[in-house]
Amino acid sequence: MPKNKRVRQHPAAHRVRLLRPRARRRRLRRQRTRKLGRLITACFILWALIAAFYAAWAWTFDLQAVGRIPESSLVLDHHGKVYTRLAGENRRTVPLSKVSPWFVRAVIAREDTRFLQHFGVDPVGIIRAAVSNIAAGGVRQGGSTLTQQLARNSFPLGGQTIHRKILEAALAMRMESVLSKDDILTHYMNRIYFGAGLFGVETASQAYFGKPAADMSLAESALLAGIIRSPNRLSPFRDPEGAMQQRNLTLRQMEHQGFISEQQCAGATQEPLILARERPAPPQEDWAMELLWRELERVLPQDVLDSAGLKIHTTLDNSMQRTAVQAVEAQLTAVENREGYPHPRKADVASIDPKNRTGTPYLQACAMALDSRTGGIRALVGGRDYSASKYNRAYFAERQVGSSVKPFVYAVAFAGGMQPDAPISDDRIGPGELPKAFGAYNPANSDDTYRGALPAKEGLVLSRNTMSVRVGTIAGLERVRDGILAAGLSRDVPRFPSIFLGSFSGTLKALTTAYAALANDGVTPSPHILDSVEDAQGRVLYRYKGSAQRILPAKAARMTADVLAEAMTRGTGAVARSFGYRGHAAGKTGTTNDYRDAWFIGFDAETTCGVWVGFDQPKKIVERGYGATLALPIWVKIMNASDAER
Repeated sequence: MPKNKRVRQHPAAHRVRLLRPRARRRRLRRQRTRKLGRLITACFILWALIAAFYAAWAWTFDLQAVGRIPESSLVLDHHGKVYTRLAGENRRTVPLSKVSPWFVRAVIAREDTRFLQHFGVDPVGIIRAAVSNIAAGGVRQGGSTLTQQLARNSFPLGGQTIHRKILEAALAMRMESVLSKDDILTHYMNRIYFGAGLFGVETASQAYFGKPAADMSLAESALLAGIIRSPNRLSPFRDPEGAMQQRNLTLRQMEHQGFISEQQCAGATQEPLILARERPAPPQEDWAMELLWRELERVLPQDVLDSAGLKIHTTLDNSMQRTAVQAVEAQLTAVENREGYPHPRKADVASIDPKNRTGTPYLQACAMALDSRTGGIRALVGGRDYSASKYNRAYFAERQVGSSVKPFVYAVAFAGGMQPDAPISDDRIGPGELPKAFGAYNPANSDDTYRGALPAKEGLVLSRNTMSVRVGTIAGLERVRDGILAAGLSRDVPRFPSIFLGSFSGTLKALTTAYAALANDGVTPSPHILDSVEDAQGRVLYRYKGSAQRILPAKAARMTADVLAEAMTRGTGAVARSFGYRGHAAGKTGTTNDYRDAWFIGFDAETTCGVWVGFDQPKKIVERGYGATLALPIWVKIMNASDAER
C-alpha cells in the first residue's frame, strides 16, 4: 500500500469514540449511586439495629420502679410533729395536686418548653440547644427533656457517654408510651434534687420556705425551678444571690412563653428572698433514738424497717426532749463552775471514745420523763453528751437510790393501816428499840437534829431518817422488801433495815416508773417510746397495746402522793419554787452517803420525771450536794416544758 494513502473508516466510528467517555462517566455515576445507596441502606439498617437494640433494652426496665421513690422514714413525736428522720434520702412524696401550679409552669418553662408536645425526646429542643451551645462556644443548654431527666434519675444508666444518652432517649420514649404527662411530672418533681440534702419539691419547699409545696408563691416556685441544674452551688442557703438570679431568669422565661404576664413577672422579680428561720436538721442521734431502734427491731422485721416512707409515731415530746438535753448540760456546767470545784470539768477533758462503756471522768446526769398513765416516754437523756458517751445511764446505770426509796416505805405502812397523822418519834433510836435481828442499827438524821414525836407524814415531808426507819419497822421488813421488789426498784434487795433508807441500787428508769404508780393510783405503767408504725400507704404495721401492773393499793398510793405534794410546798422539794417551778406537783429528793448520788423524782397530774446526778465512778460530788440543789433544777426545767405543751 502506498505510504500516504489513508484508510477509510466507517462514518459511525467517530461517534463511538465520542460516546465512550460519556458512557464511562454515566457508569461511574451509577456505580457511585449504587455504593451510596448501599451505604445509606447499611447505615439505615445499622441505625435500625441500634434503635431496636436500645428499644429492646429499654423494655427490660421495670417502669413501676419510677413510682417507687425512696423516702426517709419520719419519726414523729406524740403531738404528730416531726422529731427527726431516719437515715436515707430526705424526701416526702406528694401528688401533683399538692404542688403549686406556679411550680409546674416554672419547671416546664425552664427545663422543657415542649414537654406537652414531644414524645419523650424533643428533636427541636436538641437542635435549639446545639445551636445555642455552638454560638456560646461551650455547653450552655441541655437537650434533655423532663422525661429523659426522669429516666436517668430513676435508673442507673451509666456516666456521660453517647451510650447512656441513646439508652436514656429510648427509655424516655417508652415511658411516654406508658405513663401520662401528669404521672411523669409527679415522679419528676418528687425525685429531683434541690441541694442541701433535700430531695423532692415538698421537702425543698418546707426546708427553704417553711411551707408546703402547695402554698409556694410564683417567686418561690421560680426559684426552686431555677436551681435544678446546679442545686448544690445555687442552694439559697449557700448562694442566695445566685439563686435569686436564676429565679429572675426563670420568671422571664415564663413570661416569654406566656405562662405569666409582664406585670406578674415584674412583681415576682421584686419580691425579697425570705427563707425559713430554722434549717433542716440532720437525722437525730441520741439515747431516745437508740431506744426507739431497740423497740422497732423487737416488733418489726428488718426488711420492713429498711422500706421507705414509714411514719414512726413515738411518745416523745420534742420540746421536753430538747429542754432536758439543755437543762442537763446547763446545770452540770454551773456545778463545775463553782469556786473550788474539785473534779475535772467537761470542758477541760480531751475527747473520749463514744463507745467507751466505762464512763467519763467528769460529772454526769440523766433524766427521764414519762406519761404517768400510759408509760409513754416524753423525754430521755442518758448522759451529758451522746457524741462523747453513748451509754444510757437512765436505763442501765445502777446506783444507790438513797432516800428516794422512802415514799415506798411509807406507802407499805399506809397500806398496812398506819395513818399519816400517827405519832412517830424523830429521836435517836435507842438500844433495844428495834428488833434484835436489826442489830445495833442507829442511823442519824442528815442535819443531826432530833425533834421528838411528830406526825408520821413529817418523816417523809422532811426526809427524816430516824422516823423512816421506825415507819419501816412498823410496816415490817419483809413487807417493805416485797413492796420494793413489786415496784421494780431493784432486783436485789437485802434483808437489812438499811433498805428503809435506800441502801441498794436501782436505775433511774426503775425509780421513775415506780413513782408513776404513786401518781396513777398504785398502777405502774410499762415505759415505752414506740407508739405505732404506719407504712407509706398509711397501713398500721404496729400499735402499742399497753401494759400496766398494780403495785400498791389505790388508797395507799393516793395517801403517799398527798404527802409528797406537801414535800413540794414545805419540805425537801419546796426550793423548786425558787428555781422557777410554776405548777403543782409531788416529789422527793434523794441523797446517798457522802453525797455520791443526787436524785429528784416527782410528778404532776400527767407526767412523772426523774433526774440523777453523779459520777460514773462513784465519789462525792460536792460537799452538801443534795438532790434538792443538784438534781431538782434540772427537773424544774423539764416539768416547766411539759406544762408549756398543754
